[in-house]
Amino acid sequence: MTAVRLGVLALQGAFREHIAMLNRLNVEAAEVRLAAQLDDLDGLIIPGGESTSMGLVAERWGLVEPLRQWVHGGRPTWGTCAGMILLAERATGQKLGGQALIGGLDVTVNRNYFGRQVDSFEAELEVPALGEVPFHAVFIRAPAITAVAEDVETLATVAAIQNDDEAVIAAVRNGPILATAFHPELTDDPRWHRFFVQMVQDYMAHST
Repeated sequence: MTAVRLGVLALQGAFREHIAMLNRLNVEAAEVRLAAQLDDLDGLIIPGGESTSMGLVAERWGLVEPLRQWVHGGRPTWGTCAGMILLAERATGQKLGGQALIGGLDVTVNRNYFGRQVDSFEAELEVPALGEVPFHAVFIRAPAITAVAEDVETLATVAAIQNDDEAVIAAVRNGPILATAFHPELTDDPRWHRFFVQMVQDYMAHST
């Protein structure tokens, strides 16, 4: 297995849990707070948290433009929950005044689709890319993807609370970008992290 070095954006949110999961897979992982720390990474995870707060801190620390350059430069990136919002090209349901989006993921995200913290839930997701065993997903004040471009691959859907007969998109892949509306780092199942590591390894193999 090709060794990779991954960064986890450590401005706010569940970055420690991502690092712990990566360490379980014997993957080197580092906290990222400064633009210069992006330089020696093979891939980047933008964790869950509070997307508006993360965007404000990123702006204050001069990280928004370096992050945009990273993502739009085609570098492997995974956004979970709030991270998915920041990666989206378009976001609805934002707070007054909106927030800085990194972009690069050609989807529309509803920022607070499933409601408030009290509306958090767990669900068994069918994810063919991870194998036959369903993934037990934890949704915490979660967003949802409501529209995707043609080249975006849907990896998982979840039943919509507003309409039991419909499902909304909970995970996608768009080239080197992975996004999940839920928190794989809060489970004991490493399959999503292993999937992203494989994405990074594939990128490295084709870029050399």
